[in-house]
Amino acid sequence: MYYIIFVLIILLDQLTKYGAIKYLKGNQPLVIIEDFLEFSYVENFGAAFGILQNRRVFFVLVTIIVIVLILFFLKRNIYCLNKSIKISLVMLMAGAIGNLIDRVRFGYVVDFISVKFRNGYEFPVFNIADSFIVISTILIVYMVLFDKYRV
Repeated sequence: MYYIIFVLIILLDQLTKYGAIKYLKGNQPLVIIEDFLEFSYVENFGAAFGILQNRRVFFVLVTIIVIVLILFFLKRNIYCLNKSIKISLVMLMAGAIGNLIDRVRFGYVVDFISVKFRNGYEFPVFNIADSFIVISTILIVYMVLFDKYRV
């Protein structure tokens, strides 16, 4: 089951990025919900929120290290971790690998989901992999803080 979740997340991420490249690159944003949600092609050469621009090698190395550490942690603790933490770690790895694929293939990460709020705040453009990274990180922090990650 964990492998299926892992593969599905990566496929969803890569297929949506393919769609963004094919249909959004060089075109006007596609408005989904006026003044709230649109799909807009962005090439992100940095990390979350565009920080640390043009540090490709750094991000590739850090991502590989994080993936190896998660795999090592899972292997070492497989029998004492509950299903929720395992799924969260798989989501985190899949999201990281989705963005890693972009960095290796293109030298940047394809972002395309743009959310705006009524007060004028525009959330930084993101992608499916970013969503899984953020959601899984929140879940992991919650489970660790409240000691809900063990069997």
